[in-house]
Amino acid sequence: QVQLVESGGGLVQAGGSLRLSCAASGHTVSMYAMGWFRQAPGKERELVASSNLSGGGTVYADSVKGRFTISRDNAKNTMYLQMNSLKPEDTAVYYCAAKRPPITGYNYWGQGTQVTVFS
Repeated sequence: QVQLVESGGGLVQAGGSLRLSCAASGHTVSMYAMGWFRQAPGKERELVASSNLSGGGTVYADSVKGRFTISRDNAKNTMYLQMNSLKPEDTAVYYCAAKRPPITGYNYWGQGTQVTVFS
């Protein structure tokens, strides 16, 4: 099975950028469809962005389209989330997750990294 560790979160002013990383170990990321989720206080966890095994087939939440980009570097066994034009409403704990087809639900999760955007 794969283990996931996020990094790159922090405190940033509105309009700024952050890049989150999700380092995988145990298995290569090319065996998994992967995604980024976030959960803000008092809210349900939501899918932010996802990609298929090849890193393509990207899907984004409407709230982040045009601002966030999901990508992966198979050589580094790492997935990324580039976040630009950040807004206070992007404040949340961000989680990376993986699923190995034919499993349909994400069943591997990282511990999360906090992103706080202040105005």
